[in-house]
Amino acid sequence: MPSLYKAVATNFLVDTYLLVGWKSIGVAVIDLAERAAQQLRLGSMVVIYDGDEREGEADLVVHAQNAEPKTIETLRRDAGGLICLALDAGFAKALGLPFYTDILEASNLPIRAMECTKTAYGDRPAFAIPINHKGVYTGITDNDRSLTITKMAELAEEKNPAESFMRDFYSPGHVFLLIGRGIENRHGHTELSLELARRAGLSGAMVLCEMLGSGKALSKKDAEEYARKRGLAFLEGKDMIAAGARTDGGDDI
Repeated sequence: MPSLYKAVATNFLVDTYLLVGWKSIGVAVIDLAERAAQQLRLGSMVVIYDGDEREGEADLVVHAQNAEPKTIETLRRDAGGLICLALDAGFAKALGLPFYTDILEASNLPIRAMECTKTAYGDRPAFAIPINHKGVYTGITDNDRSLTITKMAELAEEKNPAESFMRDFYSPGHVFLLIGRGIENRHGHTELSLELARRAGLSGAMVLCEMLGSGKALSKKDAEEYARKRGLAFLEGKDMIAAGARTDGGDDI
């Protein structure tokens, strides 16, 4: 199905679902987090803006199981940032995956002194290791990165994924892994995208790529316009955090 028709069909299904199945919040405000989660379930990409007080960046995100080669091409052409794969803490633990800062801290090499414990916007980094699947050639092409990511999505469905992870992947590679610390602890794109996956009932494996403009991050206004033109949900971090609070014991939606 052509991408334009797919976006229109996705929006129709999402809007129908929301109008029929959910109450309005406040003064006729639709639950943006649920709209984004529904689009994610339908295989669509979503735009997440973390917040003016944090990075002030919008990321184009999609669930790992839908990271087809054409999707990777869209991420690198339309977003342009670093294509990463965010894993929830439980999945990372099952893989035996440490944060990259933990690796540096445990090292006896001089580069240990380079460990970043706090970013310019105040958070500990979410980076783990970069990987490739052993079935790739260079690892950087759209086809190769799609293979690495979708194979990781398959691992997320396994009960004991560590053996397959060690056997079928290697590092360094071209897909950077991130580990979520939970939305209650950190409000980065890693945690926001993983919370969206949780709300959508999907496994904790999300692909994200920063949206870049000329010399700096794409503005919030331009990111919203990009989403609007393509029929994609645009979600702010504050909306996801508020939605999480409602889900955890706030008013019924």
